[in-house]
Amino acid sequence: MGRTGRAATVGRPIRLVIFDCDGILVDSERVAVRVDVVVLAELGWAMTEADVVERFMGRTDADMASQIEAHLGRPLPANWEEPFQPLYRAAFETELKPVPGIVTALDEIATVTCVASSGSHERIRYTLGLTGLYHRFAGRIFSATEVAEGKPAPDLFLHAAKRMGVPAADCVVVEDSRYGIEAARAAGMRAFGYAGGLTPRSWLEGPGTVVFDDMRDLPRLLGSRYSDRS
Repeated sequence: MGRTGRAATVGRPIRLVIFDCDGILVDSERVAVRVDVVVLAELGWAMTEADVVERFMGRTDADMASQIEAHLGRPLPANWEEPFQPLYRAAFETELKPVPGIVTALDEIATVTCVASSGSHERIRYTLGLTGLYHRFAGRIFSATEVAEGKPAPDLFLHAAKRMGVPAADCVVVEDSRYGIEAARAAGMRAFGYAGGLTPRSWLEGPGTVVFDDMRDLPRLLGSRYSDRS
């Protein structure tokens, strides 16, 4: 289990749980990374799935495009993603499911929750809708497109906390990427790193962070005695 939940439940009460979307709520990372490898090869950049995870997972689409342009030494056309969208949609519509254990966890968590993702609002609505989770977060969804800097900058998580009316110190972030965990720490929030996906545990470990492997353990780690729906 790595570190226990004790570090995350002492001190200030938890009043807001901020969930990343991809890899935390929807099991999209495995599907998307596989398609990313195909797309990058078509563009002229041969990468393995491990390379994609290390370089891009948790970052915004704009950051990914910027890195591709730097590697290729030329700008991408404005609509460069368009021809590849059917690949992602076909894969998601046949394979996408909620992350194992997340539905059970959400049913048990009494604390107020929201979503803060590097994806666009359109993508978040699409993937949460496909997996039947959208209704659980409708009206409490925040995208990196709303802030100046995406993860690992703290902007998105601070924006979500402000919009939800909760001080950063009373928030926790549930993330599965190194960049997301770094963003949570930079925001002064406690972090829960989910190591049941593609990210190596060692990339998530560090100060102020509880690393766990099973989503069904999350309610216990959060500590239900600190729930606050007000």
